[in-house]
Amino acid sequence: MAQYQKIKVPTSGEKIKVLPNGKISCPDQPIITYIEGDGTGPDIWNATVRVLDAAVEKAYGGKRKIHWCEVYAGEKAASMYDGNWFPDETLTAIREFTVSIKGPLGTPVGKGMRSLNVALRKDLDLYSCIRPVKWYKGVPAPVREPEKVDMVIFRENTEDLYVGVEWAAGSPEANEMIALAKKFGKDIRPNSAIGIKPMSEFGTRRLMKMAVEYALERKLPSVTLVHKGNIMKFTEGAFREWGYKAAKELFPDITITEDEVFANHGGKVPAGKLLIKDRIADNMFQQALLRPDEYSVLVLPNLNGDYISDALAAQVGGLGIAPGGNVGDGPAVFEATHGTAPKYAGQDKVNPGSLILSGVMMLDYLGWKEAATLVEAGLAKAIQTKRVTYDFHRQMEGATLLKASEFGNEIIKNMQ
Repeated sequence: MAQYQKIKVPTSGEKIKVLPNGKISCPDQPIITYIEGDGTGPDIWNATVRVLDAAVEKAYGGKRKIHWCEVYAGEKAASMYDGNWFPDETLTAIREFTVSIKGPLGTPVGKGMRSLNVALRKDLDLYSCIRPVKWYKGVPAPVREPEKVDMVIFRENTEDLYVGVEWAAGSPEANEMIALAKKFGKDIRPNSAIGIKPMSEFGTRRLMKMAVEYALERKLPSVTLVHKGNIMKFTEGAFREWGYKAAKELFPDITITEDEVFANHGGKVPAGKLLIKDRIADNMFQQALLRPDEYSVLVLPNLNGDYISDALAAQVGGLGIAPGGNVGDGPAVFEATHGTAPKYAGQDKVNPGSLILSGVMMLDYLGWKEAATLVEAGLAKAIQTKRVTYDFHRQMEGATLLKASEFGNEIIKNMQ
């Protein structure tokens, strides 16, 4: 076990093991690291940890228990590590104990400071951002039929424009790239800022593999590649082709393309087959509003995946209850998907639902599905009985206003 300066590792509990196939083996008493987060992070974490512990206790009667290990990033880390927002030992601990959960983290304004969230994803190779999006009965939503939205987004996390390979307008590097482009017959307006959009078959293939395995395990009907390949033919167009290729080569007996369905099966998917299809990104935004029930798993490059994650979340109540997980081959970091909301920090006010549902994802990842089901059922009932935090309260007639901690209590009370 690594030696730590500030981190206090629990004296009991075991490490989660990563198997050769990239799956995990979780003991009954795992050590799991957590980051409270900045702003409202401590408020929502305090509610979340009580809910998760209560669900595990109720589901397994003491046989299983999470041993929590706090690690530090963001403002709390800066105050403890002489201004260092992302200490090396935090990354070491997250890597050592494999599975983590975190509240929202801010990024200080200033040049040269990368996003802490992006840093975690890159340094741990958490190549898949998984975002389930579905409606819970009673949640205020801006669309007429939010119950038709039930999708899981698989967003590539390590490539595309988010790698941060860019240069400022007028810089020597940007000017050199403009000159290089001209050498290859591509004209770029002088004094342009330059960004590079790398995408690889390697990155696409492993993302598609994880998405198809997810769909098969849960008996979902389809996986849809979402791209802008009609314009960016050699990046997003290749993403589409590599995705189809991966499905065909890795799952030849169980997958079928939309073209094959219409050409050979009269437009009807054969029993036992997983449908692989694709949509242009801008059309997918329209489809998500008009025909959302035709889609179950979406696979997207980094930037488009970011856009559609928030757009879909808005259809079912917003980021306040939108969970997320960043998953690689073994390591995983589950997180609240919203911002830090510093003006509400310390007020025990904001909805902890995003982090709690990210905890549901984490429990499911551990293989503790009974506990995950309890949490989700408790949250759904709290919403249905209109005992909610301020964000929902102000949109619900006859609702009872609860603090974040009280909402956590309500979930625990409703676990059945």
